[in-house]
Amino acid sequence: MTFTHLPPDVAQLYARTRRFVREVVIDAEPAPGDRLHRATRERLQAAAKDAGVFAPHVPKEYGGQGLSIEHWSPVLQEAGYSPIGPSVLNCMAPDEGNMHMLHLIATEDQKQRHLVPLAAGDIRSCFAMTEPHPGAGSDPAALRTKAVRTGGGWIIDGHKRFISGAVGAGFVIVMARTPAVDGAPEGATMFLVDMADPGVRVGEAIHTVDRAIDGGHPHLYLEDCFVPDEAVLGEVGLGFRYAQVRLGPARLTHCMRWLGLARRSLDIALDRAETRELFGGSLGSLGLAQELIAESVIDIETSDAIITKTAALLHADPKAGSAMSSIAKVHCSEAIFRVVDRAVQICGGDGVSDGLPLAQYLSEVRPFRIYDGPNETHKWAISRRASAGRRAAVQAGERYRGDAVVGRSGGV
Repeated sequence: MTFTHLPPDVAQLYARTRRFVREVVIDAEPAPGDRLHRATRERLQAAAKDAGVFAPHVPKEYGGQGLSIEHWSPVLQEAGYSPIGPSVLNCMAPDEGNMHMLHLIATEDQKQRHLVPLAAGDIRSCFAMTEPHPGAGSDPAALRTKAVRTGGGWIIDGHKRFISGAVGAGFVIVMARTPAVDGAPEGATMFLVDMADPGVRVGEAIHTVDRAIDGGHPHLYLEDCFVPDEAVLGEVGLGFRYAQVRLGPARLTHCMRWLGLARRSLDIALDRAETRELFGGSLGSLGLAQELIAESVIDIETSDAIITKTAALLHADPKAGSAMSSIAKVHCSEAIFRVVDRAVQICGGDGVSDGLPLAQYLSEVRPFRIYDGPNETHKWAISRRASAGRRAAVQAGERYRGDAVVGRSGGV
């Protein structure tokens, strides 16, 4: 993987990250199916800071490497070349998305209290939007968690589920429905809530096939949880608008990290194809294996291209970039799974054993088609945007040659 178009400082960070992941992180990976131990993570994070690769997406004034979003992909792909790399470099979900949003919309006091320790890796965080049915899930408008105004603050009550990273987190960003109050509209509001608050309770675990995200995906209960006015993140009633600030880039950084793991999977398959001999030659000389390899290269390169385009859009026009991130999320989540699955096939029995990490990689990337919104929901939104865009173009008088004008018989 080469990125000759990168500015010199970004190219240097990319090279440092690539070297650090391959020379330090990979040797410390837990066995397939195990989780990264806290002591090991802390040791590796200290080494990442010493190597100048820690928190690549965080502004320098908060202890990061200061990359702008259009240059995140090469570095995050290298972090993702190891399933524990993003945690070690402190650019893993949900913390990475929370850091990005805090930097953009938090007050200075909120940044000092939450962003600074989060960026330093001293604490972890989580983001509480998803709820049990019939609450918010694929449809955020179904939000049922409520916050009501009280003297000097708010009382939050609600039940969240699948709250990634909640176990051991220092704080949670809670999305709750709020009434019209003090001139603010009725809608959703984000609140910064300490996990040690007596009104917060981590509930039953949800056991999933992935292991890369620290803190699991448990239920979370907010019961008569009081937070002061200073806990409001952004403005009251505008939570859904702020959510897009987080969700667009967060979808894309999932693509970046998992694409790095797809590259690792293809490398494993290429090594096997080169050394495995059968039918009088190497596996890689057989047409069927070459087909699988070529399709994987195509999936990786098209994913890389759409990530690059979306990152540039998010930098220049966040609204357009957020819409494009849905397309990137769908394409990459499906393409990355195909790459890993083909690698398993090329490696045969070893591919589905714990002798290679590929089976665990499948478990890591499969949920991506559900996390950050199921692909089917994104496809529904993509289709609606395409239809709306075409209707607007037709109303503005646009026609393509040979098309009949709607409502008029005969040719154009």
